[in-house]
Amino acid sequence: MSRASRQGGERSSFPVLLLALVALPGVLVALPVAYALIRSFDAGFATLIAELLRPTSLELLVTTLELALSVTLLTLVMGISAAWVTERCDLPHASLWRVIASAPLAMPAFVSSYAWASLGPAYQGMAGAIMILSLACMPLIYLPVAAALRGTDPSFEDVARSLGHGPFKTFWLIILPQIWPAMMGGALLVSSHMLAEFGALSFLRVQTFTTAIFQQYEMQFDNATAALFSLVLMGLSMPLALFEQHLRHGRRRSRSGKGAARSPIMIKLGLWRWPVLILFAAFAVLAIGVPFATLFYWLISGSSAGMGTERLLPALLGSLSYSLSGGLLTTLLAIPLVLASLRMSGVLIELADRLPYAIHGLPGLVIALSLIFFSIRYVPGLYQSPLLVLLAYVMLFLPLAQSSIRASAELVQPELENVARSLGRGPLAAFAEVTLPNLLPGLGASLALVVLQLMRELTATLLLAPSGVVTLATEFWSFTNDRAYAAAAPFAAALVIISGVPVYVFTLRTLRRD
Repeated sequence: MSRASRQGGERSSFPVLLLALVALPGVLVALPVAYALIRSFDAGFATLIAELLRPTSLELLVTTLELALSVTLLTLVMGISAAWVTERCDLPHASLWRVIASAPLAMPAFVSSYAWASLGPAYQGMAGAIMILSLACMPLIYLPVAAALRGTDPSFEDVARSLGHGPFKTFWLIILPQIWPAMMGGALLVSSHMLAEFGALSFLRVQTFTTAIFQQYEMQFDNATAALFSLVLMGLSMPLALFEQHLRHGRRRSRSGKGAARSPIMIKLGLWRWPVLILFAAFAVLAIGVPFATLFYWLISGSSAGMGTERLLPALLGSLSYSLSGGLLTTLLAIPLVLASLRMSGVLIELADRLPYAIHGLPGLVIALSLIFFSIRYVPGLYQSPLLVLLAYVMLFLPLAQSSIRASAELVQPELENVARSLGRGPLAAFAEVTLPNLLPGLGASLALVVLQLMRELTATLLLAPSGVVTLATEFWSFTNDRAYAAAAPFAAALVIISGVPVYVFTLRTLRRD
């Protein structure tokens, strides 16, 4: 049943309280927009135009777009190729290569960049950044495309072959349209990450709008130029948000009948098997081997080895407490947004649903500055409080929770709540007894993915955490900022180990054969 045809029946079944809760995340994600506008226009229109037209600003725009486009295109090529040969070709030991293709997710991009940058300046600069970040982000394309290839219906391909289409024409006409949403969803995620990336680019000596905002902040707190650059980043993020919305509304979920139970016919690689294996081995060495080997070297060597180990446990506890709390709060606030977008219509509902994606390309620094700006002015008691940190986490990763929950929410028939209401249940009781249990898979995925990202969050925590509160990411940054690479290694290793467990479980679940 189409969304438009369900509006009337679903509107009555949607709990009023949950609808009211839509306003809370909507207000939160609007704060960075308001902050950037207020601080930018405080400087005056003429100053804004002059700042935007400066050669430095134009150079930052070119660099930011070059990085985002290059990394996105390279990860698309690598991710689709890896997914195709592991899922549709007779690649030896395919299960092993699936794990290897997903493994870079366990290492935060700033840790991988730290490992490469510590080898010397030869790996820094734009070329190095494109290579290192593409290796780190490739799983964001590989995992959804591989899962989509597993879910495609082989009967469509059988029809194409019966009509005389070869493998390449079958791919373009039949397979590509089916994996297109997964492919482009991953590409949008990679692009938004590149717009917001800070830590990795700081190590790799690449100047983008994000690093420029941080420099402006260091030179002058609450700088109008930093706010202006934030507006530019929002402008770059908006097309990504709009395209994601178009992609979602055009998604196909149909199969022929109940779907084919058999596996698709595997393509024989023949002599191409060896070049493919060599490329996979090269990926394993560059994406996993070099960062891990460098990290191990710094763990046992270097003049700063062993320094600050007494801070490891407090940092671990700080990371766990803030990431778990932030993941739970983000997931809870995403529920009403997702349900409202699926069951209600109207400009405000659409705006509340899309705005989190529009600011997803903003660095944590901008989110933190907006919260500092408004808390000091209007709610001084919030400043330097744990709640302010958690609100920043919600603003940063709400889209990730929305996407995870939406996959489950789209499968829930709202009419089931109406049946519960007809049996005497109130709106909240009907929601809790009927809808909520069906959302549990999405809620679990949301909590796991958001917690994983929050364990790695750096800039917002640096600015907003109360005095004395440390995390693995902030301690890692503190030591690497002082070039104490060996002292930073234990904190990086702890991040990798903690990230590795959910990544491994998530990979097995995503790539498990039915």
